[in-house]
Amino acid sequence: MKKNDSKNEFISLLGRFFTEYLPVSVNASPNTIASYKCAFRLLFQYLNEETDIKIGHITFEALDFELLTKYFDWLITTRKNSRATAKQRLAALASFADYSESRNLEAGYIFKNSLKKIYKKTFRKVKGKQRCSFTRRELEILFSLPDTTEKLGWRDLVLLCVMYSSGARAQEICDLTVKDVTHDERGNAILTLVGKGEKARRVKITSSATQLLDKYIASRKISIELNRHVFPSQRNDHLSVAAVEEIYEKYTKRAKAEHPELFCHGPYTPHVMRHTTATHLIESGVPLAIVKNILGHTSIQTTQIYLDISQQTVDRSMEKWNEKWFSKNNPDETALPQEEESIPAFLK
Repeated sequence: MKKNDSKNEFISLLGRFFTEYLPVSVNASPNTIASYKCAFRLLFQYLNEETDIKIGHITFEALDFELLTKYFDWLITTRKNSRATAKQRLAALASFADYSESRNLEAGYIFKNSLKKIYKKTFRKVKGKQRCSFTRRELEILFSLPDTTEKLGWRDLVLLCVMYSSGARAQEICDLTVKDVTHDERGNAILTLVGKGEKARRVKITSSATQLLDKYIASRKISIELNRHVFPSQRNDHLSVAAVEEIYEKYTKRAKAEHPELFCHGPYTPHVMRHTTATHLIESGVPLAIVKNILGHTSIQTTQIYLDISQQTVDRSMEKWNEKWFSKNNPDETALPQEEESIPAFLK
């Protein structure tokens, strides 16, 4: 293949990848497409700033293992991207490599193979971090999925909302009975949760969660049956922890399928919701000692891990804020010279 043809093929395939394949063939979400575009804009920026390769002369052959390795090193060291962010950029390039391989086996294979080597070298040995928390957007999506016209869907929504509002462990929510749900003078529900070591604590939940819980208990007609468990399974009166785990797995899988740009840090166990509650409480200014009591921790040292989690969230929020309001000074968004080096229109 002639060099000029190779150059034209790369840009041509990349254009169809973004204008036809992602939005039409796979129906990718706008956020996913935007994230993938960012990965390639960064690649083009790297080539423009750190190499002699002009944007209009990129070929599959040029994107070899050595160059791509330097690109990811640049992301992590120069741009201070986290490994998780760099891994997302790798996923974007790998998706294009898969697409390219089906249209030009030889060129696509070399590109794809280089990315595989980089993954093994740079990312495979890095242990995935424990999921810190759901984002507020992820919670919104999660709560929208249960079908409340069905008994199980109605149960699942109430369970998810009550767990978020209370920070309850899975076992605590399974053991919750009608007598464990009381109300204060304003009508907000107070849950008596029995945690580790049979230690009981009382946790007040929000008014919206209270309304859902009260309506659910009334719909089951168990308001005066004080020893009945609030959340049953399909066959038993008492929901099991395994069943709660299945509920989370069911909805997070659906959420990920519908929003592939989100829910990227699984596995999503019920404990993730507890982490989320703690993180959001701290971000809202609730003192650590109170968060400790809400969660039922024996030691405040256990609760202090959420200070780090919250700081990670603050850092992510600041990064998004900077990208939104200071984009003129952000290299990710800065337009390159409007000659051969300019970014293709489909990436803007």
